[in-house]
Amino acid sequence: MKKIFSPDTIRLIVPALSLTVLLIAVFYLQPRAMSYTGLNLLFNLAVPIALATIAQMLIMTVNDLDLSMGTFVSFVACVTATFLQATPFLGIVILLAAIATYAAIGVLIHLRDLPSIVVTLGMSFVWGGLAVLILPAPGGQAPDWIRAIMTSKPPILPMAIVASILIAVFSHLLIMRSSFGVVLRGVGGNARSVERAGWSIIRARAAVYALAAFFAILAGIALVGLTTAADANIALRYTLLSIAGVILGGGEFVGGRVSPIGAVIGALTLTLAGSFLSFLRISPDWQIGAQGAILIIVLALRLLLNRFEARRARR
Repeated sequence: MKKIFSPDTIRLIVPALSLTVLLIAVFYLQPRAMSYTGLNLLFNLAVPIALATIAQMLIMTVNDLDLSMGTFVSFVACVTATFLQATPFLGIVILLAAIATYAAIGVLIHLRDLPSIVVTLGMSFVWGGLAVLILPAPGGQAPDWIRAIMTSKPPILPMAIVASILIAVFSHLLIMRSSFGVVLRGVGGNARSVERAGWSIIRARAAVYALAAFFAILAGIALVGLTTAADANIALRYTLLSIAGVILGGGEFVGGRVSPIGAVIGALTLTLAGSFLSFLRISPDWQIGAQGAILIIVLALRLLLNRFEARRARR
């Protein structure tokens, strides 16, 4: 008989519960938010954060960590608002080169057995420098088609929620249901067993880094579609937000244990937390610390559920 509180179930219950509690609290503080327009404003920036969180989750699937996520998304935003807008072909070439660079980073980390934290931290200065060279001052312009997609108004639910659902479903099918996803999680869980089964670890790492870059590029493009312009520092917070979103959504730093749906829910929770703290009239200087406190509370709840399940299993 399947356990009620299996690890996979806990990975979904805790983030879903935290999002629900926050949403109820926001509706209590601001009843007007309980509408199409209100939900659209609450989750307006959720799509780029969710995409960046999925990108970080992919890196964490193979037990690595990307500390350049925020600067890379900022770099992509600058490319989108300049080259992709004025000369689309050149912009696409630059973004493809960025994906190839990410894949090369994954190969380098594996071949030289380098700490991913150190390598990606170094790359954060590279991406940040390139972003400043492309766009020294805030500016640029979002391509019309990107702006049209991000500001569209589908029926029933706002675009941000619809897009988040699609991201969660697609990433879940890719990581949890496909053979490709099984290999990636296997690399994080037991790389030697995957290699003995005939799979190339180098190719797997190159693929996961390239795929992470693809999702991060989508995050940068979506962000420009919402802000209509770009800045070299526009997404610096995405590094910590993406890591927090993965952990909040049930992911772990080792073992290839991740939850794509939970990661998207974690990203939505972090997005909603900002609005919730604003409704409480908490100063922006204290909001980052308050978001950290929310993360600690949710992690403590998950730990308690894990211990409860472990005790039930011993009986």
